[in-house]
Amino acid sequence: MLEDHLPPSAGSLRGVAVEEVLLAQPRGFCAGVEKAIKALAWMVKVFPPPVYCYHEIVHNQFVVSEFITQGVIFVDDVDSVPAGAPLMLSAHGSAPEVVEAARENGRVVIDAVCPLVTKVHHELKVRASKGYEILYVGHAMHEESVGTMAVAPERVHLVEDEADLERATATIPSGTPVALLAQTTLSHDEWRHLVDKATESFPDLWMPGRSDLCFATTNRQAALREIAGRADAVVVIGSANSSNTVALTKVAAASGCPRVLLVNAAGELPDDLSGVVGVTAGASAPERLVAEVIDRLNPAKGVTTVVTVEEDEYFPPPPELRDLLRQLDDGRAAGIQEALRQDRTTSAAEVLDELAHRA
Repeated sequence: MLEDHLPPSAGSLRGVAVEEVLLAQPRGFCAGVEKAIKALAWMVKVFPPPVYCYHEIVHNQFVVSEFITQGVIFVDDVDSVPAGAPLMLSAHGSAPEVVEAARENGRVVIDAVCPLVTKVHHELKVRASKGYEILYVGHAMHEESVGTMAVAPERVHLVEDEADLERATATIPSGTPVALLAQTTLSHDEWRHLVDKATESFPDLWMPGRSDLCFATTNRQAALREIAGRADAVVVIGSANSSNTVALTKVAAASGCPRVLLVNAAGELPDDLSGVVGVTAGASAPERLVAEVIDRLNPAKGVTTVVTVEEDEYFPPPPELRDLLRQLDDGRAAGIQEALRQDRTTSAAEVLDELAHRA
């Protein structure tokens, strides 16, 4: 079962026989998170505080806290952002009316939306314009779901489970074309059975040629499956409001691991772990946290990294940010342009470390 969070404690685990750590690869930051963190870091460097961000830039307590230290103010209403202020829109995507309102009053707006979320927004808009009813598989009130469904709310039916699907099926008139789309961070276990049920109800169901499920989310789940069945316990590093992180806990349990823990950081580890421990991290969890967890576990036989696929996906900085940085003419322009050229090879982990040293 999923363990409750425990109070933070310091030091390594003492008197506990953690024999080996099986470390999943890939894990941690995905390309969309890399893009968003680096983009907000640029905003912090370019503008004096405060810099505003609509919703959490990514769903991770450590990352959000680091940016708060740097003077970032996270808001849930763009109307609360002063006129002319710098404002970033989060990686999870924003409703069209939010984007429009953000750009009012002379604000400097950078949209850090993940390109995979933009893909789903586009699919929904196109299908709705063609008269389709859209079954959207996602989690109610998750920021990505809220922003996506707002693209064409009159056409969307939120599906979280089979009961939702049955209700939607009953309300869609016979002969109406139907499309099926998804929140990108779902697990295949959350998605597959609903696809099968929807296809039974709508034989001509339209689905995108390329799955809406995020490749990085899928890769992290596949890597975890490789180790979960061999572990006495699995530690998933990430925050409880991260959909893909919670999905990892479900994957570990479904793969036969008898004990699954979700922790924000090493201080939340219980003191009774033993045997073989699997470790992975959600797509918004920094590698620094992984290293601290492994240090605290202190496995007697060391760490075995289990690699299932090598990722090389890269998302460049948002176009509005690139345009903004090119326009700077205050003595920093040459250095900024060189940094932009090196963006592909600069990791978000390095950027976070640099920010921490500025504090």
